[in-house]
Amino acid sequence: MYSKLTEVIKREIISLSEVKKILESVSLDEMDQIQRWTYDYSKKFAKTDYDNAKVMIDNLVNEGDLSMEEAVELVNVMPKSLEELRAFTFGWKKLIVTEKLEKIKSILLSNHDIATHKDEPGIES
Repeated sequence: MYSKLTEVIKREIISLSEVKKILESVSLDEMDQIQRWTYDYSKKFAKTDYDNAKVMIDNLVNEGDLSMEEAVELVNVMPKSLEELRAFTFGWKKLIVTEKLEKIKSILLSNHDIATHKDEPGIES
């Protein structure tokens, strides 16, 4: 059934935005069913574009003191409130002080706002 076997070169955690960007470079005719489903999912649920996601992830890791996995999880879901952020940290079994949560929230919201308004007329990016 599968005519192509691919060798795994490396494994890394990537955001839905990056999944979408990677799959956009492949013709739909060349995708198998799972790749099409994955592409459709990433188009529907990626909360921002690849460039903004990359900036947010880097900032969350460097300024928010989060692991790459934690940063990608937040960018994929894009929580907007401290309560939503606390739900993640509870799941990570990690206590983060309110000031740090505020910083994380501001990184997510500021970059998300840029992505949301980038294509709107009259708003500079």
